[in-house]
Amino acid sequence: QVHLVESGGGLVQPGGSLRLSCAASGFTFSSAAMMWYRQALGKERELVAAITNAGDMTNYDDSVKGRFTISRDNAKNTVYLEMNSLKPEDTAIYYCYVQRWRRDYWGQGTQVTVSS
Repeated sequence: QVHLVESGGGLVQPGGSLRLSCAASGFTFSSAAMMWYRQALGKERELVAAITNAGDMTNYDDSVKGRFTISRDNAKNTVYLEMNSLKPEDTAIYYCYVQRWRRDYWGQGTQVTVSS
């Protein structure tokens, strides 16, 4: 059974930093591309960043390029999202996502609030 558990969210001032973690279980982590999505209040869920199974390629939404970094540790079955220079518009619930066996799996989400 696939489980994704996010952590690391919180309240941060504009310009601050946070590091999100997603601990995965129930599948062969090193075989799966991983993604971070976010959903702001009243908006649709959007893809923020993606990383290949080996961690050798990454992709980012234009709104976070140069500020966010996705990485993974296959020995720890964990994917990370380092977020720097945070802006109020980054406020959202951040979700970890994986697709396995043609099914979508989501974590419970972690709230990130950027406010002074």
